[in-house]
This record gives sequence, C-alpha cells and structure tokens, in this order.
Amino acid sequence: MADEYEINRHLFDHVILPVYTPADFIPVKALGSKVWDQQNKDYIDFAGGIAVMALGHCHPKLVEALRQQSEKLWHIGNLFTNEPALRLATKIINATFAECVFFANSGAEANEAALKLARRYAITQFSPYKTKIISFYNAFHGRTLFTVSVGGQAKYSDGFGPKPADIVHVPFNNLGAVRAVIDDHTCAVIAEPIQGEGGVIPATDEFIKGLRQLCSHYNALLIFDEIQTGMGRTGKLFAYMHYDVKPDIVTSAKGIGGGFPISAMLTTHSIGHVLTPGSHGTTYGGNPLACAVAETAFDLINHPNLLSGVERRHKLFIECIDKINKQVNIFDSPRGMGLLIGLPLKPIYKNITQRILQNAVQEGLLLLNAGNDIIRFAPSLIITMEEIQLGMNRLLKAIIKAISNQ
Repeated sequence: MADEYEINRHLFDHVILPVYTPADFIPVKALGSKVWDQQNKDYIDFAGGIAVMALGHCHPKLVEALRQQSEKLWHIGNLFTNEPALRLATKIINATFAECVFFANSGAEANEAALKLARRYAITQFSPYKTKIISFYNAFHGRTLFTVSVGGQAKYSDGFGPKPADIVHVPFNNLGAVRAVIDDHTCAVIAEPIQGEGGVIPATDEFIKGLRQLCSHYNALLIFDEIQTGMGRTGKLFAYMHYDVKPDIVTSAKGIGGGFPISAMLTTHSIGHVLTPGSHGTTYGGNPLACAVAETAFDLINHPNLLSGVERRHKLFIECIDKINKQVNIFDSPRGMGLLIGLPLKPIYKNITQRILQNAVQEGLLLLNAGNDIIRFAPSLIITMEEIQLGMNRLLKAIIKAISNQ
C-alpha cells in the first residue's frame, strides 16, 4: 500500500506508470513565480508548468473564483449547460474570430476535436475522399493516437501499431513543400504559429499568409494549434493576431485555465454545424469549476496592460540573455515571441543542455528544454522584473558550472 512508504521521489517508481522522469525534489507549494519543495527550498519558475501558469501559481482571483464556484456547482454533465461555460464562451467569441466554442479538458482533446471536425466538414460538404491532413515535421499536437500521428515526431508516434491514414508531413516554414502536396483531397492544414516542442520556431509572416491562401483555394480548413501560444503568451490574446490572418479553427489549452485543466476549440457556425448532437463530446468539457476559473483568467489576461507587459518582460529577458552571452558566449540568437522564448546553444555546447537544466534546479531555477539543444522559457505572464533578474542570475551560475565541468 502507498501509505506504507515515505512520500518522497522514490515512491514514484513504485506507484506511477513510468512514462515520466520527474526531478529528484517534490514541489509542495507555490505562489506567483516561486515554488517551494519539501525542504522549503525556493525556486524561480521559468517553466510555468510548460506554459500553463499564465498568471503564476495560486493567483488570488483564480483561487477566489474556484472557491466561490466550489460552493455552487462542481459538475452537472452535458445533459445540461451551465452559467460559467456560457459566460466564458461568450467572452472568447467577443474577443476572437470565433462564433462557437467546444470545451474539453486538454490540448490533445481540443486538437482531436479540431481534426475530427475538419474531416467531418470536408466529407459532408465536399467529398468522402477529402480527408488528407497536412502537418509539419517536429510539430506537436498531443498524445492521443490521432494527434500524435498528426504531430511530426516519430519518436512519439512509433511503436503503437497502425497509425491513422492520410496524414502528410512537410518541413515547417516551407510554403513550396505545402504547395507540392496540397490538393482537392486535402481537408485541413494544421500548424503551430510557434513550434514549441519542436524548438521554439516562429512561423514567418509569408508562411502563415501563404497557408491561408492555399487553404482557401483548395477548400481546406486552416487550423492553428495555439495550445502553447494562446492566451497572451506572445503578447496578443492569440498568436494568429500577429499575422492579420483569419483561421478556420483555433485550439487553446494550457494558459486558458491558469493551471486548472480546461481546453477549447474555436470555430465558426458555418464549419461547426456539421457536428451534431452525439457526433462528438467529452464528459468534463464545460465543467463549471473549470469554466469559472478560466473565465476569471480570461478577464485578467485579455487586458491591454497585461498584454503590453508581456512585451516589456520579453525585452528584459533578451537584455539578460545578451549579458550572459557577453560573459560566456553560449547562445545563438534567441527565438520565439513574448514569453515563449527559445535559447539555442551554440553547437559546441549542445551536449550540455541537460546539465544546465540540472544545475539550474540546484541553483533554484525551473527551466524547460525544446529538443536537445534549446533552453525554453515559458514563465508567468506577470512574473516580476525582479524575479526575471534573479532567475537569470541563477541561470548564469548554472551555465558556468556546466561549462567548467564539460
């Protein structure tokens, strides 16, 4: 029995399916952009729960929204609707291209819904053979069999038997490669405005606008996976807003709930009407608790002061990166937008990425990677300037230690 064991990192190996390799310490509390472990050591959080904690940990307004809703209605099921879900959907629609919303629990579920919708729309409106989905190498769209197959990383999709058919992958930011494979049988093109897991690589303006033109020409739907880039992460509510392009479907998760599990698929009535009662669903989608928290998070994030603050924080990160590089010259040019930042290590240092991450933990800093040679930042959108400075000082110590032990 689990209660026979001391609650520590070693218990993980006995009770949790080994699909993760967690750190040696266990976080037990957090506030804002600081996390404390069982020994009360503090860490500056530049990882944000992998771009989830858009408003930091335990934001008082989110805590209060959860408390209030917890005393009213936790769950009711989709035989009914509920007030928090209706309010949240209305606010999303008023702020975006969307006319209707489907709520789910995770980014994978939102992308699964988007891909199913795209195929249903193409089949019912055009042809039963219009099923091709175009995606991109190094993309990441989730862990269900469908979404992991659409993602362009074989290391995640191989070894699970036959994959869903009619999925084509081409190089990201290569419009010519898309032109070579798109045709009248294509139902959708799905792209991340910034490839997160694939290396924090932003799409070019030409590429995004070219995808829109090609999709319109071939009656294919343009899907933007904004699981990481949505909800203020890039300095706008959604990253597609940087490109002056209207998508057909947008998926959102991670930051939308500020840490509470919820996701959303955004689309229009002319597309969404092909999903009828019973054709799709999810038990917890639109859950009152989740929607109450997400509504409060949405109100806080979709505010000019917060969004402009993302860019100010981005500039400070870049200034700190430049200072580190002047001392140790370890990074190539930073990538990304807003507070989704990738730091490519110079080729001679790419073998020490994990050592830097491990040293950072020892120094009291939580970081991410994006591949073998990219350090990734995805902190709270309201992390303080002082916490940025402190975290970057800790990063410099971690780098110096890693270099000296190379």
